[in-house]
Amino acid sequence: MKTQFLIVPAALALASCTLGPDFKLPEFQSLSSWRESKPVAAQPAPDTWWRLFNDPDLTRLIERAEAANHEIAAAKARVETSSALVGADRAKLFPTLNLSGSAGVSRSSADALRGNLPAGANVSLSSENYRSSFNLAYDPDLWGRNKRSVEASTAESVAELALHDSQRLGVATEVARQYFLIRGLDAQNAVLISTLKSRQDALSIQDSKLAAGLIDGLASSRARTEVQLAENDIGLVQRQRGSAEHALAVLCGTAPSEFSIAPLPSNRKLPTILPGLPAEVLKRRPDVRAAAENLRAANARIGVAEANFYPNFNLTAGAGLESVDFNRFLDWENRVLSLGAGAAAPLLDGGFNQAIYKASRSRYDEALATYRQTLLIALREVEDALVDLKGLAKSRAALELALKSSQETRRLSQERYDKGLTSYFEVVDAERGVLQVRLVLSQLEAQQRITLTALAKALGGGWSVKG
Repeated sequence: MKTQFLIVPAALALASCTLGPDFKLPEFQSLSSWRESKPVAAQPAPDTWWRLFNDPDLTRLIERAEAANHEIAAAKARVETSSALVGADRAKLFPTLNLSGSAGVSRSSADALRGNLPAGANVSLSSENYRSSFNLAYDPDLWGRNKRSVEASTAESVAELALHDSQRLGVATEVARQYFLIRGLDAQNAVLISTLKSRQDALSIQDSKLAAGLIDGLASSRARTEVQLAENDIGLVQRQRGSAEHALAVLCGTAPSEFSIAPLPSNRKLPTILPGLPAEVLKRRPDVRAAAENLRAANARIGVAEANFYPNFNLTAGAGLESVDFNRFLDWENRVLSLGAGAAAPLLDGGFNQAIYKASRSRYDEALATYRQTLLIALREVEDALVDLKGLAKSRAALELALKSSQETRRLSQERYDKGLTSYFEVVDAERGVLQVRLVLSQLEAQQRITLTALAKALGGGWSVKG
């Protein structure tokens, strides 16, 4: 008993030992600026970045998606699961106390029992036993196996929370993308409807001239073809809008048959987003945070695997009552006590623990490579969005000048046709030029907003804004 009591304080003294490497986030090459933007420090804006577009419909749709999107709900459930698993691992750090009880009645064979006793001995063939006790068990965690398990599960829980944030950001970005795509298609549809009305008017004029014998049927036939082409373009735009509207319905957790958005061209001013410094972006991005926490968890699992090479100790204690007579079960003299200490050391395991340790090291290397790749992807996505915005701005400026030129060309062509200096085909070509530029300009304006949402996602949800 004295030896057992000496084991307890010795075990507790060693309990502070924790095997495995302490985690340190690997350093990444320091970057002070973007390739596509000047280095400007920025103060993070609120996470509700979509409000910067000053579009109530967009805000309403994103809030609806955050409340009803099933992928976000699944991510939230994963956060709750990982949090519960942290509690399960943390419980191993504390003693366990159980209450156990048993009752039994048995009868022995008379021949078997009396054959082993002296002649004339009188014994009872029946026996009873009643026992109840509190059993205390404690793992002193000498090598920090349980502590490392808690560290790993806690990191995994934080990673799931970051992935939940990433899912929310991704859904919000996709809602904004589909919404701006729809608004771009609405703008194209408005252009095509206006063009259709103009071509129908032109067809009516050509039919009147044909009926009066002023022209042959070629101009009238060409005008009718242009009307039909405009109707085809309208059908194409409406089909694309329907698909985008259906995608938006699913993002908002609604059946497509129960979802619709009223047509409304978007003509609001675009915000100007300052990306800040690369280091700030890497801290903000939820996928980077998740990769870092997964790396922390993998590092802690190395300590768990390393502890498997060392002896495992446990302390036990029990106290209760035991009696062969139910009526005397609660008597004080029937109390029972027990104290114990145990140890188990691995000797031969066929290389099992060594294989688990190697696997934990390999998982850490994998998590490290994933973390570094996530950093590079984060930087690339910001640069992609910045270069796209630059290119789109230049294209828009060129298209606005082209629109003025094409409108002037159409005016001159119409004047020449009215004076009989040219054929109707020149007017048609000029009108087609105007239509093409207006459609492309509508698409580009929508793409600018879509690219801003891509920059929102790349920045992780916080930035400085102007406009």
